[in-house]
Amino acid sequence: MIGVDFGTLSGRAVVVRVEDGAELGGAVHEYTHRVMEDTLPGGEVRLGPDWALQSPRDWCDVLRHAVPEALAAAGVPASQVIGIGTDFTACTVLPATADGTPLCDLLPARPHAWPKLWKHHAAQPHADRINALAAERGEPWLPRYGGKISSEWEFAKGLQVFQEDIEVYHLAERWIEAADWIVWQLTGVETRNVCTAGYKGVYQDGGYPSEEFLAALDPGFTGFTGKLGHELSPLGGLAGRLTARAAGWTGLPEGIAVAVGNVDAHVTAAAADAVRPGQMVAIMGTSTCHVMSSDRLAEVPGMCGVVRDGIVPGLWGYEAGQSGVGDIFAWFAETSVPASYTERAAGLGLTVHEYLTSLAAEQRIGAHGLVALDWHNGNRSVLVDHNLSGVIVGQTLATRPEDVYRALIEATAFGARVIVETFEGSGVPVEEFVVAGGLLRNPFLMQLYADVLRRPLSAIGSEQGPALGSAIHAAVAAGAYDDITKASAAMGKRTMAAYVPDDARADAYDRLYAEYRRLHDHFADGELMHRLRAIRDEARA
Repeated sequence: MIGVDFGTLSGRAVVVRVEDGAELGGAVHEYTHRVMEDTLPGGEVRLGPDWALQSPRDWCDVLRHAVPEALAAAGVPASQVIGIGTDFTACTVLPATADGTPLCDLLPARPHAWPKLWKHHAAQPHADRINALAAERGEPWLPRYGGKISSEWEFAKGLQVFQEDIEVYHLAERWIEAADWIVWQLTGVETRNVCTAGYKGVYQDGGYPSEEFLAALDPGFTGFTGKLGHELSPLGGLAGRLTARAAGWTGLPEGIAVAVGNVDAHVTAAAADAVRPGQMVAIMGTSTCHVMSSDRLAEVPGMCGVVRDGIVPGLWGYEAGQSGVGDIFAWFAETSVPASYTERAAGLGLTVHEYLTSLAAEQRIGAHGLVALDWHNGNRSVLVDHNLSGVIVGQTLATRPEDVYRALIEATAFGARVIVETFEGSGVPVEEFVVAGGLLRNPFLMQLYADVLRRPLSAIGSEQGPALGSAIHAAVAAGAYDDITKASAAMGKRTMAAYVPDDARADAYDRLYAEYRRLHDHFADGELMHRLRAIRDEARA
C-alpha cells in the first residue's frame, strides 16, 4: 500500500506492508511555493492580513516525486502495490471548473482564485456573520459545531470569495476540499468524502444549511451548495481506480484501488489503532487536532464538530483543536532568541529548539513566574475565534528566552486540558489520550503534557501517522480488510502509557493551570484583541 500525506509545507509518501503495517520506505517532497501569506507567485500581487494560500501544482509534484522515491527507498516493485490512499490538511479548499481545473491556473493574478489553506483566517468576519445569523434563526446544525463555525471552513471562505471577488465566485463551478481534488486527479472521478463534508462543510443529517439560510446571508449566495458534493463517499471506500495519467506521475500500476479522500488528523486515528469509543488522538505538529470516536451524541461547547461516520463508520466522530502549537514555538525561536543562544546551540550540536528545551527542562515548575495564552494563531477550541492573539504575563527584566519558551509549551498543554475537560463536562468521556505528530519527538514536552493533563499518554508507533493511516484506508478500499477497525488493529500501532504523570508535578501544574484559566476567561470575549487587530489592519492598509 501507498499512503500519501499532504501537509502544510510538504507532502510525504510511505510504502506500507498490508499484513502488519510495517513501513518499508518513504520520501518527502517540499512544496515549492510553501505557504503564500504575503504575495502571490512573482511578488507583484500582495495579500491582506491573515491570508494563507497554496498551489495545486505543489500537490501534484508530491505524486510525481515522493511516490516514486518512496518505492525506490523501500525496494518494492511497483507491481506489488494494490492501492493508494491520501490525506490532506482541512479545510484547505479551492475553486475549480467543472472538469477540476483550478481557477488559479486560469486567473493567476486573482488571490481568490488560489486554494485557501486551512490557516487562512481572513474570513473571520464572514464566519462571524454566519454564526450570528445561525444563532438568531436557531439553525439546528449549529450545536453540532459547539455553537460556532470557524473562519477556516468552507462556508466562511466561500462567503468571503462571494463578497470580495464575485467574478471568481461565479466562475467556480466547484468549491472542493483539496482532499477530494487530489483523489479526482488520481481517478478522473469527482468524489466527496463524508469527513470533510461533515466537519468543514456543515453537512448534517443528510444536507447542508438551507437555501433560506443562505438567502438570509445574501440573496446572491443561494446556490452555493450546488458547488459542493451531495453524494458523499464513506471513509475507507473505493473512490475509483488509478488512471493512466496518474500512473505515469507515480510509477504505480494503472487500475489499482484509490481510497476515498480523508483529513490528516482523522486518518491518523487508524494509524494509532485508536478508533474505538473514548480514545482521543492528539495530532501535534504546527497545530494540534484532537479527534475521538464515541457511541454517544452530545453537544460539546466550542468543538469543531461531531459527525456521524466522521472517523469510522457507525460511530460519532468528534473533532476539536488548537490553531497554533508547533507554529508558536517556531515563531518564538525565529523571532525572539538572541544570536548568543543560536551560537551556543550550534556549539553543542543542537538545534535552537533542542537547546531551549534543555534549559527549560532544568527549571522547577513555576520558577519562570510566567503564564501565557496559546492564541498566537487564534483559538480553534473552545472559543472558536481566530482573531484572538497571544498573551504572556509576568515578564520582568530577569526573564530569559528559556523562561518564555517553557511558558509557551505549558500554555499549549493547558489549552489541551481545557479541551479534554470540556468534552468530559459535556458527557463525552476521554478514556485514553493518544499522541501523534512531530512533537512526539520531544520527550520533555510529552512528559509536561502528561503532568498537566494528569493522565497517561499513549504514543503512536509511527513517525508518519497520517501517511500510515491513509495506507490503512487504502487497504480497506482494495479489499484486503473488511473495515477500518480490523485494518487498524492489524496495521496500526501505539505504545500504551508511554508517559505517566508525576503526582507532585501535576499538583504544581494545577496552580499554574488555575491562573491560565483566569487569564483565558478574562480575555475570552476578545474585545481588546479585536480592537488591536483593527488598529493593526488600518495601519497596514
